Amino acid sequence: MSSIMTNTAALTALQSLNATSKSLQDTQARISTGYRVSQASDNAAYWSIATTMRSDNQAMSTVSDSLGLGASKVDTAYTGMNSAITTINTIQQKLTASYGQTDASKEKTQVEIKALQDQLKAYADGATFSGTNMLSLSTASGTAADVKIVSAFNRDATGAVSISTIDVNVESIKLYDGGAAPTAKGILDTDRLGATGAAVTTASAPTLGAPAAATDTYSVASLAIFSGGKAASDSQISQMMTVVDAALKDMTTAATKLGAAKSSIDLQKTFTSSLMDSIDRGVGQLVDADMNKESTRLQALQVQQQLGVQALSIANGSSQSILSLFR
Repeated sequence: MSSIMTNTAALTALQSLNATSKSLQDTQARISTGYRVSQASDNAAYWSIATTMRSDNQAMSTVSDSLGLGASKVDTAYTGMNSAITTINTIQQKLTASYGQTDASKEKTQVEIKALQDQLKAYADGATFSGTNMLSLSTASGTAADVKIVSAFNRDATGAVSISTIDVNVESIKLYDGGAAPTAKGILDTDRLGATGAAVTTASAPTLGAPAAATDTYSVASLAIFSGGKAASDSQISQMMTVVDAALKDMTTAATKLGAAKSSIDLQKTFTSSLMDSIDRGVGQLVDADMNKESTRLQALQVQQQLGVQALSIANGSSQSILSLFR
């Protein structure tokens, strides 16, 4: 049936052309943005997942920066500790050399020991990075707080987020603690029994020149083989050597802890970088457009659009043929 009121062929051609134009717009948008899913209306589920994962990746980027900062803090402390170990070995050598020396020689050796003790303090005070010093503290009371390094950003199955940290126990590695009432002093300024080298809370100053007593205590930071015109006896020097050796063992353990923390941070940095790359790949698989596929589709849709325009033109022209019936 031919009708001048309703052109069915034109309506069909128009619907086809509109559908082709819509598909062409979608394809052009994918090519221009590079995304198959660029907004929630494209695919709500994929868009939501991609948005969340991108947010997590940004948080992980901050974690990576934090790990770099933490690595620098630990590395600075390790450098100071390593230098201090070298210096305390020299002090041990000076004590060994002074054993059996004359008082005059001990007085001269004391000058060298004092200079080395000052150098130890300088190493500890200088081991500061970004305001953090793990070797030289001033704890008002209690124990020194751990240094916490953000190591991971986690999201569980329910969507709840949490932070993981690598903790460095400063209390066990500090060399000096000049606070008013810390639970324990540092490795170098704590008082130690001359007989065993064990740390004690109550000091018992030795009388230089007298035979060593079982209760005599020394600290590496302040021990002296000559003071007030008196030289330490050989038995007292022997106790000082025991104290220095005990402190050296504690420092070696502390350096090991710092090295382990540095290794953990480096491993976590590598893992975080790999994890960020994996998330980027996963998000890309969800929302990125296949440019080869889209370019082929674009060409096909352009041809379909041209054919649709031609079909609509033919359909509109069919009404003109009705006029010939009335001539």
